[in-house]
Amino acid sequence: MKIKSINIEGFRSLKNVDWNPGRLNVIIGPNGTGKSNLLRFLEMLSAAAKGRLARYIQTAGGIKPLLWDGQTDHISCRLETSFSETAAEEAGICGESMIYEALFRQIGSGSDYRVENELLSAADCDNNNGNELHSYLQRKKQEGFIYDSNQKELIMPADAILDDELLLAVAASPFAGSKQISYFQKQLASWMIYHDMIVHQDAKIRQPVISRYETRVAPDGQNLISVLHTLYAGSREFKQSIDSAIRAAFGNDFEELIFPPAADQRVQLRIRWSSLKHEQTATDLSDGTLYFLLLMTILNNPNQPALIAIDEPETGLHPSMLPIIAEHAVEAAQRTQVVFTTHSSQFLDAFYNTKPVTTVASWSNGQTRFKVLDGEELDYWLQSYSLGSLFTSGELEDM
Repeated sequence: MKIKSINIEGFRSLKNVDWNPGRLNVIIGPNGTGKSNLLRFLEMLSAAAKGRLARYIQTAGGIKPLLWDGQTDHISCRLETSFSETAAEEAGICGESMIYEALFRQIGSGSDYRVENELLSAADCDNNNGNELHSYLQRKKQEGFIYDSNQKELIMPADAILDDELLLAVAASPFAGSKQISYFQKQLASWMIYHDMIVHQDAKIRQPVISRYETRVAPDGQNLISVLHTLYAGSREFKQSIDSAIRAAFGNDFEELIFPPAADQRVQLRIRWSSLKHEQTATDLSDGTLYFLLLMTILNNPNQPALIAIDEPETGLHPSMLPIIAEHAVEAAQRTQVVFTTHSSQFLDAFYNTKPVTTVASWSNGQTRFKVLDGEELDYWLQSYSLGSLFTSGELEDM
């Protein structure tokens, strides 16, 4: 499942934005334009699909700090997703897209809220003209409904509908009996949003960990060693991709990653170099090296989520590493939807042979604005200039 289009209203600086991404996306703009707020909204929506909306909003300090400039009393979204033909058949969806809408409204003037409306729909297979939608799930304040393939209505019990959580998260239960709802919820819940990944010398990511099976890097990146240990030993393709990336970044002196045991059933990460007698431990790695390993592990995961979004991947990295990240991002975009935010023209230039869908973020009248660049004008400029040089010159914003 990939995002075909999304409209967001009232969330932080996103007063009213429309975004139409592709499979590989770069959102570029100066600091303070609100690029990261898009990622935070996607993160909130994914958390909500897991039944963790209340926890997410509580951590943010309640709904009030999330509302645009205190001038609105609600946050809403309309998400249109597309599927491959195989996935649509697997999920029992007519056509190759689903639409999800939700609205969260502030209660009074404080930080409490309620989920007021939800609607999950897709094209109606039984409709001759194909223009009508089939509803799978609908919520109207305290009332919730699930519909079967014949549009027969099932009323959800009142005690199953929580003011501060999505009906989508509840209705996805296997007991509800709708594989369409379950499939959509699982895809939405799988989204992985990466920002504020900590790699400094005292970070947990550098410490030995209890050996356990983990296949996906957590949003804060701190379980990297567990994931590397699992995938590096269990997937030959993953091992080859990681080894190739490290050699491209640091040269043929690199031999391999090893995971020797530590105390109390723990494993540690070390790098073996041909020129050194002793392996280099995770504690001794530079911040940039560890961050590079994080990005490579995320992008080369053989079991990708429906979407990966990474905030400012260029942070702390030498510019020579950016083309390597771009190369692996292009490959990852064949298996999942990839989104980067950046303010680095060098990262844009790292995409040599593949032009990502480029969105320019700007700040105007107290709100974030997005503009996806495409068309003949952009193609004309790219005959003589790179995306990075166009961004630096200010031409991208003027298109």
